[in-house]
Amino acid sequence: MKAITYREYGGPEVLHLEEGAKPAPKDDQLLVRVRAAALNPYDMHLMRGTPYFLRLIAGLRKPKFTGIGVDFSGVVESVGNNVTGFKPGDAVFGGCHGALAEYLVIAGQGLLKKPDNISFEQAGGVNIAAKTALQALRDAGRLRPGQKVLINGASGGVGTFAVQIARHLGGEVTGVSSGRNTELVRSLGAGHVIDYTQQDYTQGGAQYDLIIDSIGNHSLSANRRVLKPNGRYVMVGGPKGKWIKPMGRATAAMIYSKFVHQEMGMMMARACQDDLALLAELMQQGKVMPVIDKTYKLSEAAEAMRHLETGRVQGKIVIQMD
Repeated sequence: MKAITYREYGGPEVLHLEEGAKPAPKDDQLLVRVRAAALNPYDMHLMRGTPYFLRLIAGLRKPKFTGIGVDFSGVVESVGNNVTGFKPGDAVFGGCHGALAEYLVIAGQGLLKKPDNISFEQAGGVNIAAKTALQALRDAGRLRPGQKVLINGASGGVGTFAVQIARHLGGEVTGVSSGRNTELVRSLGAGHVIDYTQQDYTQGGAQYDLIIDSIGNHSLSANRRVLKPNGRYVMVGGPKGKWIKPMGRATAAMIYSKFVHQEMGMMMARACQDDLALLAELMQQGKVMPVIDKTYKLSEAAEAMRHLETGRVQGKIVIQMD
């Protein structure tokens, strides 16, 4: 089978299309023929091995695991003897390391059946970004109906999901994006849209119960100015850096929280099949729909990664199997 691999840290040029053996599922696994997969900033950080502390887990001198990608959708080709709830031919989506490949083996806990009303390409971009948005709003942010939430980076991968989920949870949504993306953000359910090229949201008169920040382009003190006295600031991304960014900012946010009433911190999505099931239900109901910026072939993975690294992606970048 064909798969994208990287055997050294670096830029998109380290990504290569290689041939390998088709995997065989164990008794508790399924074999899935991948139809689409997506790229996330998570994959970019692993590819570059930055911030450097990640290499303590991923491999100091070279990556321990050579596959890349986590989000995928596809069709079940075979199931192990102990697997229940799935059968060959089922359309599925979920998360599995090494997703940029023609075939994956995965335990049943890592995937769900794909809603009929979304495409394989849309389903292939759900796993990390949508779970991050849901958990940031509902769990870390504790958003309640009627509360005001600002989403900085509203047109990105997490942001496009966050706008829709915040609206579903009853929030009054303000989305921050560039001018070319304001209509997209408004169409997703934002009641207010700020063009950051024309207005600095931290200098405005509005105050928010919750800020979801995937950009990190304003200081913590500037964000505090537009938080209500008991408001919450949740980082889901931040500035790039080779050493400690964005962890340095996350540490600063935790320290801030010890001295002020506002809660400030960073969160990363956790694996949770119940949350993936909830997202599938919301997509089936048409309340949340993935946004795709552009699709690439598997052989164009390096070009797709270069696009991701521009930071100017509307929604998700999706890789279609050749």
